[in-house]
Amino acid sequence: MQIYVEADGFPRAAKEILIRAALRLGVPLVFVANKPVRQEPSSLISRLLVPGGPDIADDRIVELAEPGDLVITADIPLADRVVSKGAFALNPRGKLYTEENVKDRLAVRDLLSELRDGGLMTGGPPAFGKKDCQAFADQLDRFLIRRLKEERA
Repeated sequence: MQIYVEADGFPRAAKEILIRAALRLGVPLVFVANKPVRQEPSSLISRLLVPGGPDIADDRIVELAEPGDLVITADIPLADRVVSKGAFALNPRGKLYTEENVKDRLAVRDLLSELRDGGLMTGGPPAFGKKDCQAFADQLDRFLIRRLKEERA
């Protein structure tokens, strides 16, 4: 299993949690971004710099993701693409996307986007806070421990 992170705009607090978990459990972690990302010096942690442009980082993550891998992203269309390949996706607020729920989440996202475009709704999600950070840490830990047990069984 590998973890791929859509790193452009990824919350710093979630990044620190992710790095600690990857190092503690020995899971390779790849930050994919179109601008340089600071990283911890470790053989388990790497970064992949892609050219700027819409969805280039997303396309590269989809290309690299294998069944059983984990992709960290707030982008629901990207989550849908990797889940369709057999990978899993987790957003920085602790929501895990699976085959069972990603299509519903994508439909809600599309509906909200239409409402915003039509002026019926304004604003976006609230600022990333402590509750989000805790939810991410909890879900990440549960997911990684479960997947590592499955791999070793």
